Amino acid sequence: MEIEINNILVIGSNGQIGSVLTPALREIHGKSSVVASDIYKKQDNADGLFEILDATDFNVLENIVKKYAITQIYHLAAILSAKGEENPQLAWDVNVNSLMNVLEVSIKHNIKKVFYPSSIAVFGSNASLFNTPQNANLNPATIYGVSKVAGENLAQYYFLKYGLDVRSLRYPGIIGYQSLPGGGTTDYAVDIYHKAVSGDEFNCFLESDTRLPMIYMDDAIKATISLMEASPECIKVRTSYNLSGMSFSPEEIYLSIKKHYPNFKISYKPDFRQNIANSWPRSIDDSSAKNDWNWKPSYDLKNMTRVMISKLSKRYKSA
Repeated sequence: MEIEINNILVIGSNGQIGSVLTPALREIHGKSSVVASDIYKKQDNADGLFEILDATDFNVLENIVKKYAITQIYHLAAILSAKGEENPQLAWDVNVNSLMNVLEVSIKHNIKKVFYPSSIAVFGSNASLFNTPQNANLNPATIYGVSKVAGENLAQYYFLKYGLDVRSLRYPGIIGYQSLPGGGTTDYAVDIYHKAVSGDEFNCFLESDTRLPMIYMDDAIKATISLMEASPECIKVRTSYNLSGMSFSPEEIYLSIKKHYPNFKISYKPDFRQNIANSWPRSIDDSSAKNDWNWKPSYDLKNMTRVMISKLSKRYKSA
């Protein structure tokens, strides 16, 4: 029996997801089979193959695909919600035009699978705020959400027209200890742990009762790899799958942290990101992912807080 060989390109490997997903993929496929890429090189990129890549440059992307005989692409490069509102044109260029490059290079060079990350930002005022269904009407209120809706439709289009196996997840807010906040509206839920462990008061840019869907990083990585490893016949959604881990408000995560740091303080000063959060769901129905490829989260708020504090405490002590 012929063994399938996968040469994987991770675009945006320095980002919040990429910095964790890349090592996970190398653990599965081997260091020599996973090429990390981003617009700049970090010190920890030395542990494996790395290429400088601006994904909006088709020629450079194509040269890397040919150089390493790439068979799968995880396209993670993106401008997130808050940063996108500051520069909508850049957000569209990075979030949509770079995806077009990935899709075009994939059909040109017979890429087997493409992963594209979408977001709960695709939902807007026409979607139910609670237990938002898979097939909700999408009318996002941010350029980030608009660009992600465009990306979902492109993913389905290239599957239907060319048979390109594009798979996608609508990530909720992702919380992990491995990287600092990167310009997303849900990033308060990463920063708050850093402030608690470092002994600082936390200034929250959302109101105390703003409940949003979240997921712990380990669950996000597990979901991504599970989706990509699922048999093609299991993939029934070709836009993007709803994904959920838990839902909570700033006050709830604050109280969870106070059990470990009783003197931890928080203040609330909502800014423009409050309007972004108000347009997003409070909870997500991810039953399609559960039914189609057996998705199941492992972490709730209590377990996530315990791990986040443990990991960050070790980091700050060694710094």
